[in-house]
Amino acid sequence: MNPPRPAVGPDLRISVVICVHTEDRWEDILAAVASVRAQSHPAHELLLVVDHHHRLLDRLTKHFARAPGGTRPSGPPPAPLRVLANAGPRGLSAGRNTGIAAADGEVIAFLDDDAVAERDWLRHFAAAYADPAVMAVGGRTEPVWESGRRPLWFPEEFDWVVGCTYRGLPAGKVRVRNVLGGNASFRRVAFDLAGGFTTGIGRDGDRRPLGCEETELCIRISQVLPDAVLLIDDRAVIHHRVPAERRRFRYFRGRAYAEGLSKALVARSVGARDGLAAERRHTVQVLPAGVLRGVRDALLGRPGGAARAGAIVAGAAAAAGGYAWGTVRARAKPTPLPPGPVDDPAGGPAAAAHEGAPA
Repeated sequence: MNPPRPAVGPDLRISVVICVHTEDRWEDILAAVASVRAQSHPAHELLLVVDHHHRLLDRLTKHFARAPGGTRPSGPPPAPLRVLANAGPRGLSAGRNTGIAAADGEVIAFLDDDAVAERDWLRHFAAAYADPAVMAVGGRTEPVWESGRRPLWFPEEFDWVVGCTYRGLPAGKVRVRNVLGGNASFRRVAFDLAGGFTTGIGRDGDRRPLGCEETELCIRISQVLPDAVLLIDDRAVIHHRVPAERRRFRYFRGRAYAEGLSKALVARSVGARDGLAAERRHTVQVLPAGVLRGVRDALLGRPGGAARAGAIVAGAAAAAGGYAWGTVRARAKPTPLPPGPVDDPAGGPAAAAHEGAPA
């Protein structure tokens, strides 16, 4: 299947989608919006998708209806901002699909609601799309520990636990199997051909921190478009806040277990060969090297070395346990089906009913 020739060039229109779900992140949401409005490559539009939280929906709508927008002194006015209600079931995947349906840019970028983007974030994304074969571009996500520093026991190989770029990913501008969802962009045509995010895999407001919806989507894009190029450019940087509760070992272990559950669903959806290829390399090459590094640090008397080695072993075991149990559960359930092509740029009546005034 040959896709239509995608848009390229410095004037590429990039729609930015931020999915939000709680008033507890109010200041984070405002900071994320401000970072998008300060981009050197201006966003075409900014869409805030609220996940079944009527009070937050009303609060954001009113706030941005009266906010002046923070126009830069010598730059263009900020991109139009709309506040939308998630038109699908509760969860991040449906929220992103609502944003995709409402967006009209040639590229759709996603930013976490508790992260801020550096000024050239979108500029680096846009530059990568000069190659028509590129269908997705991600960036580097740096942790901002609320406590002020990384816990001594927390291994960099597991920074994905807190939604950040982890040790083992290649540096520079490189081709990858999948981008990381909180700092990612996709051509609109990729959604038209491969469908949107699959519901039932990622976060859904439940207490268990599931994920991997962007992994499943990227694999599906490559299966539908075998010549598609997916990139990470580590110059496209965002800074992701890590709250105090996520530095606890209990969260670490639970998130690793949930990742295993999610990977079982991904393997069920797109096949184990594609769904686990990168994970096998990480497990066989990166994690053993991390354990040895921790043991070496311990022998040299460096603080935290033994704890990091132990955390890697515990995290790998938790993920393996989650995958095993998730595989058993997945066999008893229908395979999650991805949505069809997203072809309603207006977002449908459920989304349009809660649009905020341009700010």
